[in-house]
Amino acid sequence: MSEPSGLAEVVRAAGARYGDTTLYVMSGGEHDGLTLTYGELDAASDAVAAGLWRRGIGTGDVVVLLLPSGPAYAVAYSALAKLGAVTAGVNERLSPPERRCCVEVARPRLVLGAAELLEGTGLGDAAEAHNGPSGEVVVVEGSGVPPEALGALAAPGGELPVLGPDPGRAVAVVFTSGTTGTPKGAVFGAAQLDAVGHADGGRRWGSGGRGLSSTSFAHLGYMTKLPQVLRGGGTTFVMERWSPGAALDMVQRHSLTTVGGIPTQVALMLAHPDFAGSDLSSVRLVALGGGPSTPGLVRQARQGFGAPVVVRYTCTEAGVGVGTNPDDPEEDAEQSVGRPRPGVTLTVRDEHGRLLPDGEVGEVCLASAACMTGYHHEPEATAAAFTADGAVRTGDLGYVDGRGRLHLAGRAKEMYVRGGYNVFPMEVEAVLEDHPAVAHVAVAPRRDDVMGEIGVAFVVPRRADAAPTLEELRQFGRRRLATHKLPEAMAVLTELPRTAMEKIDRRALAVLAEEVSPPRAR
Repeated sequence: MSEPSGLAEVVRAAGARYGDTTLYVMSGGEHDGLTLTYGELDAASDAVAAGLWRRGIGTGDVVVLLLPSGPAYAVAYSALAKLGAVTAGVNERLSPPERRCCVEVARPRLVLGAAELLEGTGLGDAAEAHNGPSGEVVVVEGSGVPPEALGALAAPGGELPVLGPDPGRAVAVVFTSGTTGTPKGAVFGAAQLDAVGHADGGRRWGSGGRGLSSTSFAHLGYMTKLPQVLRGGGTTFVMERWSPGAALDMVQRHSLTTVGGIPTQVALMLAHPDFAGSDLSSVRLVALGGGPSTPGLVRQARQGFGAPVVVRYTCTEAGVGVGTNPDDPEEDAEQSVGRPRPGVTLTVRDEHGRLLPDGEVGEVCLASAACMTGYHHEPEATAAAFTADGAVRTGDLGYVDGRGRLHLAGRAKEMYVRGGYNVFPMEVEAVLEDHPAVAHVAVAPRRDDVMGEIGVAFVVPRRADAAPTLEELRQFGRRRLATHKLPEAMAVLTELPRTAMEKIDRRALAVLAEEVSPPRAR
């Protein structure tokens, strides 16, 4: 028998292999303690698939999931895969207008939405179903597993279509974060999900442990890695609302073996008052991805958790990118984002698409079989996203060193020019965050009549009553940074503004920066 590669086939194979093994455990809220086994995922998704097929949902139909992360989302995604339909998941942390925008981009045949996530979008009401501006809208009651949730859609024992293997069949639409404008829907097919499995774990079975889900199920990681997660046979704990204290408690109570997530989340765990007294001896790996990690954070995480730290870097459109391995030299994760994952080609290019030699900063480009097929219904944007030879243009700036490691310099649109010199905020932040009084820092430009642009440092101090002064920051940074890179204005915040994906909200900082007046001219 051939190795199952498609999501639907892997759901069935994992159900048969792992059966009563717990796949998901909900933590917090009204569904605290609710579980879903591998066998239940297979059986429930069969029932929901049969019900949706009776409604006319089939191959190629786009269905939007406005559901909280958890068992119901997993069942719905698996059911749609069994029909050959396309799942477009919407991050539950987006605002109602943002959620509606994603639905409009998707142009779905059907929307499955929890009442609380449909509220304020104008897409649904208390009715069972109605025809909205973007296809039929069905209100899903509750976020558990059938029959509590999706039960009205299910047809246990119902007939299912027979789908042959089709590597080109679209499986998922993953929305970009929208931090630079209207979100786009990156389309991934069966071949792309299989390539992600190859890069992530070689499609191995039985390698899973006990981990914590720290990002939305609508995120690239879940939508493209679910087949590999199912092959692992591990257990994932899903927090209804993530918080650093609750995450630490989960690690202790359930002896979690992996701690992962956005660097912000790990930084908040390290800074939590309960961290020092927590028993973290079960942790075998800390994985950071979804945003830049400073050298200081990597060192703190390694020391605090007493486990290797790996970093991952990609963009939504590329599927997979580069990263470090647990047995790499420690400096790799501190100084870089690692080397290309299996099957990935990494290049750095100038504004004309020409390849740059090692050491020169340019746009990071990634090519692999895991790259999106394109943006949903946006051919012009798709063409602009790829180089002439088929690599994804990430929009990030960086360079490759003599050891093949990628070093990021920031987003192309975040770079600013001070007196004719380029300044990359990420480089400055990596230095200033090592200041002993600084917990978090972000740098944004503001207009200046003399220099064109200057840097504004937004600082979250370790102690509210002991924030560093601007001059102290500049003196500290002068040891490792040229003078033109040092911030010339500063503001103290209790926390940095974040997007729904927990990344620093650079657009919000740019607005705040214009309101911060610099001291006397330097």
